[in-house]
Amino acid sequence: MTKILIAEDDDHTRDALSEVLSMEGHEVIAASDGLQAVDFFRAESPDLICLDVMMPGLNGYEVCRQIRKQDEKVPILFLTAKAEEIDTVLGLELGADDYMTKPFGVKEIIARIRAILRRTAMRSGAGTKDAEETFTMDDLRIVPSELRAYRDKQEIQLSPRDVKLLRLLHDRRGKVINRNTLADEVWGVDFFPESRALDQHISQLRKRVEKDPSQPRIIRTVHGAGYRYE
Repeated sequence: MTKILIAEDDDHTRDALSEVLSMEGHEVIAASDGLQAVDFFRAESPDLICLDVMMPGLNGYEVCRQIRKQDEKVPILFLTAKAEEIDTVLGLELGADDYMTKPFGVKEIIARIRAILRRTAMRSGAGTKDAEETFTMDDLRIVPSELRAYRDKQEIQLSPRDVKLLRLLHDRRGKVINRNTLADEVWGVDFFPESRALDQHISQLRKRVEKDPSQPRIIRTVHGAGYRYE
């Protein structure tokens, strides 16, 4: 599970980002100011940082400087309401991996974070292990390190939670996996989604990974019991 630190002083933005990224399957740590962000970074060693520029205590640029003194590789995504070119240049010169201006859409930031994590995985050498990590379900090829699946020339974007769910079904092929097991293995034992939320997630995933969602071959429902991949 990817651990993401969100440093944002606006309560609404911070809570919304935390919810979205948690639903994507990431572990989220939320800081409300720059000083707290530095403390959380040292204590938690996150895999990625979403860093607001204008924060009390320490601004995002100073937080970035302090982080880069300790870790030159952890990816940093700057978030700011400022759109001036000088801010973009300054942020990137300090060692940020990317830069987003507010307001931004949910799909946009998710796509940006996935892209950063893919690049980070390639730099760390994870891309050389594709042959070991890749698995196939029916005619779908899933590449966890890319958070993608492929069917012929079609490319399908996946979240970490999507990959976990598909991997679980793949590894237990032919066996029925009940909702309790899915909740524990995919969402984590500390979070038990209502069965409706779980079913909705699977319904949305089917629309992306099944050739015909009305006749699923990858995620099949076993009524009253759970789900199965044959």
